[in-house]
Amino acid sequence: MWNQQQSSVVSVRLHRVSSYWGSYVVLYVCVACSEYYYQYTECDSTGARWRVAIPRSPGSCSDLPPPTRGTDCSFSCPAGKFLEMSTQQCTPCAAGSYSLGSGLRFDQWDAIPAGFTSLASFLDTGSSWTPQGVYLESNRDECTVSLVYAVHLEKQGSVSFTYQYPDNNIFFEFYVQNEQCQEMAQTDDQKWIKVTNNGEWDTHTVSTCFYLCSGTNILYWRTTGILVGGKMVKPVLLKNIQIEGVAYTSECFPCRPGWFSPTPGSSSCQPCPSNTYSVKGASSCTPCPEHHYSHEGWPECKERPPCSEKDYFQIHTACDSEGKTQVLYRWVEPKICVENITGAVELPATGQREPCPPCNPGYYNSNDSTCLPCPPGTHSDGTYTCAQCPAGTEPVLGYEYKWWNVLPSNMKTSCFNVGWEVAGDHIRSGAGSSDNDYLILSLVPASLSGMTGSEFGRITFVFETICSADCELYFMMSTTVVESWEGSKGKQSYSHSMTRNASVTYTWAFQRTNHALDVRRFIADTVKIYSINLTNVIDGVASACRACALVPQNSQRAGSSCVPCPAGFYIDRDTNRCQECPPNTHLAGRQTYGQDACVACGPGSISNKEHSRCYSDCSFTHTLNNRTLTFDLSALSDVASLTIGPSFTSKGTKYLHLFNISLCGHGGKRAAVCTDNVTDVSNKDDQSDAAQFVNSVDSFICQSTIIPSDGRGFRMAISSQSISLADTFIGKVDTVLNGVSAEPDLFPENSQDVPDINFFYSSTQVTASCDLGRSSVITVRCNPEKSERGELSVPSSCPAGTCDGCTFHFLWESASACPRCTEDDYHRIEGACKGGVQETLYVWNEPKLCTKGVSLPPRSSSPCEAIALWLKVGVGGGAFVAVLLISLTCYFWKKNKRLEYKYSRLVMSANKECELPAADSCGLAEGEEPDDDVVYAQKPSLLGKLRAIANKEDGESSESVQLKSSQSDRWVLG
Repeated sequence: MWNQQQSSVVSVRLHRVSSYWGSYVVLYVCVACSEYYYQYTECDSTGARWRVAIPRSPGSCSDLPPPTRGTDCSFSCPAGKFLEMSTQQCTPCAAGSYSLGSGLRFDQWDAIPAGFTSLASFLDTGSSWTPQGVYLESNRDECTVSLVYAVHLEKQGSVSFTYQYPDNNIFFEFYVQNEQCQEMAQTDDQKWIKVTNNGEWDTHTVSTCFYLCSGTNILYWRTTGILVGGKMVKPVLLKNIQIEGVAYTSECFPCRPGWFSPTPGSSSCQPCPSNTYSVKGASSCTPCPEHHYSHEGWPECKERPPCSEKDYFQIHTACDSEGKTQVLYRWVEPKICVENITGAVELPATGQREPCPPCNPGYYNSNDSTCLPCPPGTHSDGTYTCAQCPAGTEPVLGYEYKWWNVLPSNMKTSCFNVGWEVAGDHIRSGAGSSDNDYLILSLVPASLSGMTGSEFGRITFVFETICSADCELYFMMSTTVVESWEGSKGKQSYSHSMTRNASVTYTWAFQRTNHALDVRRFIADTVKIYSINLTNVIDGVASACRACALVPQNSQRAGSSCVPCPAGFYIDRDTNRCQECPPNTHLAGRQTYGQDACVACGPGSISNKEHSRCYSDCSFTHTLNNRTLTFDLSALSDVASLTIGPSFTSKGTKYLHLFNISLCGHGGKRAAVCTDNVTDVSNKDDQSDAAQFVNSVDSFICQSTIIPSDGRGFRMAISSQSISLADTFIGKVDTVLNGVSAEPDLFPENSQDVPDINFFYSSTQVTASCDLGRSSVITVRCNPEKSERGELSVPSSCPAGTCDGCTFHFLWESASACPRCTEDDYHRIEGACKGGVQETLYVWNEPKLCTKGVSLPPRSSSPCEAIALWLKVGVGGGAFVAVLLISLTCYFWKKNKRLEYKYSRLVMSANKECELPAADSCGLAEGEEPDDDVVYAQKPSLLGKLRAIANKEDGESSESVQLKSSQSDRWVLG
């Protein structure tokens, strides 16, 4: 129980604190004690704050120092010092600790530091940012995972962090929200993080008040993987987060294990050297015990293992004056193994001196057995001295590396430890300090010289990978991955075409495993590159010469000097002069020899002015059933877009396929463009042609993967994974062209009489899944029910436009795809005669399957009365005559039947009285001839027959005929 005196002390203190602080009230229930510390109150509206004493143990105490006015709210100590609250003076940090003054630094990631939170879009997936000791690793799946940190800034501040972001198939963004969770306005280059080279670290800084102002700021590092192709993404690595602008620092931070600060007043710690270690808050490092080792910055030492074949590598010495070389063996540095213990191997002895391999093409062997590049205008295959190119020829410039005794001067290797090793007929990956190191090999050629609009140069290399783990080889152009291969791959060749004139760096990066390891377990996993061939390099070397175009004879410099031919010209074999390619042919190269270098365009296509490519001019003719159909597709010339989806990945990420299609026109320009907008933002500071090449794709048909803004909560739709599906227009035919089939069964059957038109395209750039490159077919179909622009679709059985990933099919139905109208597409209709006038109409044949072309003739009229009278008379007379003739024909047919019957009876009667003819016959006088002809005495006329018919009586059934015999007797038959 407290007494009254104690209670009065308490009440007095309440009153005094209230009078000093206004709204700040602190209740002290105190007894005498000395265990307390000082802390500042929140700043008031005037920018003032108070220093108060806080008991270290929640209990009772008395006689605490009274509150005093503190330093100004904007005050902070410089780096290396902290604010000593008892004196309110800045004091240097002790050795083994550091201070940023008004900042925070997070560089130890054995666990996620206090204050940080990892939030995943799917709570049951287990996706999160994972601490890996010296860095944080993002998720590898397609979940959206955010690393969140809330900080209260007393003044305008900044945030900087070091990161590694090698894979643009994962989106990495950094943004800031205020305490109401409203996202602060940010530019795209501040929000989206720039992609780094494999194995390299970069720093991102946000330092303006538009993003980090005084007050509460919530910082987000967010990643979202896109696994549309089913390939695991490379994670983002994050370390060394530093925040400036926080309140005063009342204490210093101890150095993390493996680091130290040797002097007081340090603003940072430094890593311990190799083979030393330190504990937390160390001012110096301790050497490792015997037979133990450590790498730089390690907090402990590990026992050295016995040396094995994994711990050394071989190199070839440079050629000596006698043209000899030998193999040397070196320990991998830093050396971590022990030689002189049981089970250890020794470093192999130096190999025998052997003849050096020849120089690479374009180089020659100097007097000191060093390979030097041939002088300009000369060439060599590497085995003989450089020779001048003959008159009328020029050197073929480029680089061809197939012998690897030393690393070429324009190549460099690094892995942030041990690089690539030359091995005679190949170069291979060396050892690193750990298996998840990136081993980098870079080729930096001079700029390329233009060949055609479709290809400026080509790089080809032969390689193989031998792996037992999840190794991966990347081939990159600048910072963008062009192609990659996982696991073991047999010896094979890969070729990549440069379609823009730009200077780029070609890089090969090899990683034995993507799991964080600090040991060498898969050292035997390796990649070998046997040869690298790069064509058309301005400052390259030459292994051969080629014919060139000579200065024209009418020129003042006429002679054997070589000149470049204009675009679309070839070198004539007879005159060695530039000649333009024939119409509708394209040239496969810049200075090619002979007219056969001009390749004819495919059916239904023409060439552009430069003869660099073929295209369709939107017109087409086709002969069907002896009828010529003319098509005008100019209404379809503008770039069309087709969005397919939405589709969902296994984790629920919604995505769309966007196709941009340039069917025809544009003078041969590939007008369809697809852009990676995130990559474009992250590289906006790099305006080189190389950056534009890797961030956008121009083609006849291109494809992008679209992540809608609502798919993962992005502020804008994300476009990624842009590829070209059609670099070359092949032509228009019925169903098959150059081995590419239109596959008409993929679409509904064409019910019209107008045939489909198939546009064939190809992209010769090979990929890991398409050995011959990609191809595309656009089937254009006449459909009068569609608009002029029509409608694009893909096969229902292949919702992504392709069934095999290499051949894409599209159906474009449009009224503009119908042929131009001709006179055969309409017919005439004559109306009835009204008021002496007859109208003639012209109508289209149904269904109407044509467009544009000829128009319907106008309606016409003409008088019709005279023509109607004669028609009436003619029709009436003709009908009467027809009836009369039919009646007479029937009547006489019956009478003829009767006559035939009676005549038959007469003949039969005559045969019964055979005696008379016999007697008559026997009674012939000698020398007379019988005459058996029976003839009519008189031939009855038609009028006579009519009279006989009219005069005969009923019941009479006979007619008189006169028979002529040899006796000239008359027989009358009744």
